[in-house]
Amino acid sequence: MTIEEAAGPAGPKVLRLLYFVGAGFICTVAINKWREVERKSIQKQHQQQSHLPPNLLPQSSPNAVQKPTK
Repeated sequence: MTIEEAAGPAGPKVLRLLYFVGAGFICTVAINKWREVERKSIQKQHQQQSHLPPNLLPQSSPNAVQKPTK
């Protein structure tokens, strides 16, 4: 047996490589799109919170000002 017979034809290997690269590309695009959606959602929440009067901000808000107690 020669090496070519044991390894098989190159066609299916190249096809599998293209599938792998294509899947990686699709996953990368999907992850970037998800991050963009999350970022826009967070920006929208911050904009909505910044329009509230200071006394209506929740205490867990990063924009909330902590008053010192004596």
